[in-house]
Amino acid sequence: MLPLFLNQNEWNKEGTTVLAADLGATKTDVGLFRIEQNQLVTLREGTYSSQQFKSANKILDLFLKDISLPNILSLAVAGPVINNKANITNLLWEIERDEIASHVGIQDLYLINDLEATAFGLAMLTEKDTVMIHKGSENPIGNAAVIAPGTGLGEAGLFWDGKFYHPFATEGGHSDFASRNSFDFALYEYLQNKFGHVSWERVVSGPGISNIYKFLRDEKKREEPEWLSNKIQQGELPAVISRSVERSELCKETMQLFIRFFAFESANFVVKLKATGGLFIGGGIAPQNIRLFEQFKFNDSFCSSGRLNFLLEKVPVKVILNPKTALLGAAFYGAKNSLTK
Repeated sequence: MLPLFLNQNEWNKEGTTVLAADLGATKTDVGLFRIEQNQLVTLREGTYSSQQFKSANKILDLFLKDISLPNILSLAVAGPVINNKANITNLLWEIERDEIASHVGIQDLYLINDLEATAFGLAMLTEKDTVMIHKGSENPIGNAAVIAPGTGLGEAGLFWDGKFYHPFATEGGHSDFASRNSFDFALYEYLQNKFGHVSWERVVSGPGISNIYKFLRDEKKREEPEWLSNKIQQGELPAVISRSVERSELCKETMQLFIRFFAFESANFVVKLKATGGLFIGGGIAPQNIRLFEQFKFNDSFCSSGRLNFLLEKVPVKVILNPKTALLGAAFYGAKNSLTK
């Protein structure tokens, strides 16, 4: 979909195998790929509950149990990667390149932030892998951005050099939440008392949906009907809330606020990167709730940044439907780095 600075056509090591993993706080996707006719072909995939394992090594051991070691290992990590080390922000895993390489026995190993991996993965998607929710300009040109609410809030940029895109990681989801009115400030105070520092991730994520809901229920005294209380006891709160919008005013208001805050931070990120080339929404929440973007007027909130509204109106916004985009991007990144050394 997007032209990155390395095209698959430049790959020249036919038969090279790449083991990629997207290490998340909730789940870990693992895939084995092989370069065939300048394409990455999927040979095998697996998904694991991250919380059930003590380390990434345990998952890799399980996946590699009955297959030959691949040539390349590329890991996407939900957290900042610094000097080939990373801590997954919402999971007690320490990721260290040299330690994993020694344990697994693959020296050609790469670490990449998961949202940067998602940005690389855009090169491997087709039009059917996305859905447009804000049309914007017919011929968008310029930097692009990726934002992904899930267990946390990930953000990455893509620098446009006039010919190709160059993905890069950010930790923008941890920047300060900004209130726009007295209601927002009351929410901010509630979250500040609970967490201390209040980032955008505290409202624009799965746990963020829960935070908004509890604020409305406990502080604003919105009614929680008995049937909803029973559902909450039986399932994950964010999922129950998003599925109960038509039945519960409390859930409806929660998701309205979530979409509004999501639009605000999306606009903030676009303006900071001057991402006129487009905004891509990843993560697990958006694809399951596309109907709510129109119902709760995402576009109106997205284009409400005062003097820069004219810029935001031109930015196309697409939701990524392919849940394996970060995994594909990790594989792409590993192949690119190995084959261009």
